[in-house]
Amino acid sequence: MAVLLQPHPSFSWISSSLFSQGSKLLALKPQKILFNGNPSSPCKASWQELAGVLVFSAIPFTAVKALANSPLGESLQRRLEESKKVAVKESSKFQALTAKARKERTLEFSKFCSLWYGEERPRWLGPIPYDYPAYLTGELPGDYGFDVAGLSKDSVAFQRYFNFEILHARWAMLAALGALVPEVLDLSGAFHFIEPVWWRVGYSKLKGDTLDYLGIPGLHFAGSQGVLVIAICQALLMVGPEYARYCGIEALEPLGIYLPGDINYPGGPLFDPLNLSSDAVALEELKVKEIKNGRLAMVAWLGFYAQAVLTGKGPVQNLVEHISDPFHNNLLCVLKFM
Repeated sequence: MAVLLQPHPSFSWISSSLFSQGSKLLALKPQKILFNGNPSSPCKASWQELAGVLVFSAIPFTAVKALANSPLGESLQRRLEESKKVAVKESSKFQALTAKARKERTLEFSKFCSLWYGEERPRWLGPIPYDYPAYLTGELPGDYGFDVAGLSKDSVAFQRYFNFEILHARWAMLAALGALVPEVLDLSGAFHFIEPVWWRVGYSKLKGDTLDYLGIPGLHFAGSQGVLVIAICQALLMVGPEYARYCGIEALEPLGIYLPGDINYPGGPLFDPLNLSSDAVALEELKVKEIKNGRLAMVAWLGFYAQAVLTGKGPVQNLVEHISDPFHNNLLCVLKFM
């Protein structure tokens, strides 16, 4: 906690360097930086654009650090310390209930727990006899006994892989939603986008096109910048969340925010505003549903990539064409004409 409450020297140096360098760069005469030696390359930006990106990207992280070390932040931390003991006690009770819900087949939980957790859970080969790994005990959601490569023999590595899977599953679900919704809205005529197909958006930026954010004319943000500028902006904006994830759920305590859960399911008003985790039994069911849908989304993205390469179209357009003529618009026909 002491590390979180006090500004780290390296981060203070980074923040001051960003602002000092940003002010110097803003005073320079605008010049174009060209990459690959091509004057028409989309990977170009002026010094002012680069400085603006650096300053803008440093604002969220710097603002959080400033708030945590301000009198308001100290007041929030004092209030948290007063209520934290009760919150920790309630959190420990809830975690004990979730552990009990996984292991004990109470009358309330028998319809679900006996199906997805424990020794009687479904396995990936179904009724086919197979010597499943003994270290996969069905304690974690989505454990179907699949580990043909033996990657999870080490319990520490097993937990780390599970953390990575949850993280990628959530990104895949968000990305799938972002890839499908614009194309659905454009094809249905509800909203017109300059470029609704997900992979063509990146291709348009490589060509140097200017894109409107959310399809709203004139709303550019980074839509008028080059690919390099957008990449730098995205990387810097992710420093704060990744640093918080690295520190764990205690990373927000300097702001007076206590998260009762763990690194994968932090809970609290920020990550569970609808209080869906108030029921321990329902929470265990939601965990299984989340990982199942997340795995489906990751597999779906493999399909999105393949469709983009083979057809050059979006997934919704491919689906519409397949439904309209399934005998001529399918994978076999696409491979045949390649």
